[in-house]
Amino acid sequence: MNDSLKNGLFLVAGVALGALGAVALGKGKFSVRPAMTDLLSHGMDLKEKTASVLERAKENIEDLMAEAKHAKDARESKPVTEGESA
Repeated sequence: MNDSLKNGLFLVAGVALGALGAVALGKGKFSVRPAMTDLLSHGMDLKEKTASVLERAKENIEDLMAEAKHAKDARESKPVTEGESA
């Protein structure tokens, strides 16, 4: 089976599933609203957890940068004595 025939069959199957889903939703046999509400609430939880992890990571990076800047400033302000190289 060549690629174009396989892709065509996938397209036909997708259209058939989409049409079946549209008919099922149109008849109102089942409600998608509770499932969507639950899915969205879990998505919001995930967004909040991700935001807190990213905020913690940002704070840690800022702390690390501040420590590195302090170490660099301390190293630059230390006078070079004879026999030492910079």
